[in-house]
Amino acid sequence: MTALRLLTMNTLFTGDVPARLGALGAALDRSDYDVVCLQEVMFRRNARLIPHAAPAYRHCAYSGTVLLKGGLVLLSRWPISRWRFVRYPMTGPVRGELLMRKGAQLACVATPDGELVVVNTHLSANRDDDWSPTNRYTRIARAELARLTGLIAAVDPSLPVVVVGDLNLPRDSVALADFVATARLRDVLAGDTRPTYRPTPQWPSPPALDHVLVRAAAGKTLTGDADLVFQDAVTLDDGRQAYLSDHYGVQARLIRSK
Repeated sequence: MTALRLLTMNTLFTGDVPARLGALGAALDRSDYDVVCLQEVMFRRNARLIPHAAPAYRHCAYSGTVLLKGGLVLLSRWPISRWRFVRYPMTGPVRGELLMRKGAQLACVATPDGELVVVNTHLSANRDDDWSPTNRYTRIARAELARLTGLIAAVDPSLPVVVVGDLNLPRDSVALADFVATARLRDVLAGDTRPTYRPTPQWPSPPALDHVLVRAAAGKTLTGDADLVFQDAVTLDDGRQAYLSDHYGVQARLIRSK
């Protein structure tokens, strides 16, 4: 059995994006990640910066002519045999975020141990920072998760599935727990209370919003562990120090039985 190493990271669509994405690409090229799932890349011109700086990732999936669908990009060292983007339902309240066309990117990656279905996603943000069941944004999240649950259920049960991304839901939220149970997933970071969003004076104690959830193939096992990465500032090409994002990256090591 070969361990597959995966990274998920919200890259932040504002600020000095090209410089940060170039630095991220260079870091990825030095890494040993097999699959990289990114959110908030947003523009096709920016999406091109990452594989240019990380030529080790020969396979890339994203869609959109100018604005990327969902802002989602998937990089892989292994061939991507097929992939598609599915948009989440548009539900109120009306907000600028609807322009991001939130959804899920489903890709089948041909790894040395067989095909793996990778679901890269970014759910709508909770502008109230209130994840109680009756909150208006919690209702939006539940609608998006219902769509995602259906997509996962339609995946051939003989294939393992990993769902990653910025779900904009705390690890201890009821909505996330219900989704994990209904979709028959397992949270690789279960019990980890560390924030995945960088604390700020305005939000000194953010929750864990970025997740790695797995479903083993029928009759098989899918185990692994995960940790936070890219927490420190890096040096950009012009010598400035900057954080790669307002989120940390989450890396996972996954091992499946044959």
